Amino acid sequence: MFHAVQFEGLVAIFLTLSIPIVAIVMRVSQSIEKNKNERKLREAIINNHTDAETAKLLIEQQTPRSNQYVALRWGCVLLGLGLGAAINALAGLDVKADIYFWLILAAGCGLGFLASFFVEMKLQQKSPSDTPAPGTPSSDTPAPQP
Repeated sequence: MFHAVQFEGLVAIFLTLSIPIVAIVMRVSQSIEKNKNERKLREAIINNHTDAETAKLLIEQQTPRSNQYVALRWGCVLLGLGLGAAINALAGLDVKADIYFWLILAAGCGLGFLASFFVEMKLQQKSPSDTPAPGTPSSDTPAPQP
């Protein structure tokens, strides 16, 4: 018979091996569902006699916007976290005994997020966007004549 230690080891191995298997199965099912939805969309476009321009907009892939301020955000958060850790070290708080240790770390992290928000907002106001705002004519299309 299995001892408790052996049983725990087998459960740990089983759970460890099941994680990638579940991830692969979910990715394959997601891909199949995506293809099925795309096929249904194309069939609906054909059946409804949608004009070519609208069909092109519906079918083409949307490009995800990259966030250029990720490094700035995490840098500010880690600086805030370091500031909280320095305050904890100067105050001499114990990790296990004081809840204030974790509250100060969380407050430092929050201050880092807040600082990164304001810095990102200022940087976005200074740099013009690559894409024109909705409703404004782009540079390759002529402006309408009155």
